[in-house]
Amino acid sequence: MKIADTMVPDDELRSDYDEKLLKDVIRGKYAERYAAGTNIVRLEPDVGAAFPNEEAVNEVLRFVLKLMEDTRHLGRHRG
Repeated sequence: MKIADTMVPDDELRSDYDEKLLKDVIRGKYAERYAAGTNIVRLEPDVGAAFPNEEAVNEVLRFVLKLMEDTRHLGRHRG
């Protein structure tokens, strides 16, 4: 017997799914809307290891933004 013959999926719907609810399902119906509302950034492993959670990452990034803003303001006043 070939391996492919043994891997044929069972075409039966599991009993815990209500077939009536699955009739008009559209795959990815809300995918575009969901993606527009998210901003996922993948951190390199060494950077991610420095932060215990997303709040810590956001706190540091807000601090960096504040430093950048303060630095811009200092540059304007030196003129």
